[in-house]
Amino acid sequence: MKFILGKDRKQTCLFPVSLEDSIEQENSVRSIDQFVDSLDLSELGFRSVFTENGPPAYNPSVLLKLYNSILLIIQEW
Repeated sequence: MKFILGKDRKQTCLFPVSLEDSIEQENSVRSIDQFVDSLDLSELGFRSVFTENGPPAYNPSVLLKLYNSILLIIQEW
């Protein structure tokens, strides 16, 4: 199954600073990124094979990172 691919975080486009450079090294988002990358999502029940109906799906690891980042922001708020 093809997933919607994100942009390279080190690429600069409109702004001279890349997304990777704008996030501090000790930011909690980086630990979420590393944690989700270390998981075997298929073992946890996330499907990676779907029938080809409609537009491509978002990658489950990207959605899990977004969900955890939002929870972190809410907890710190």
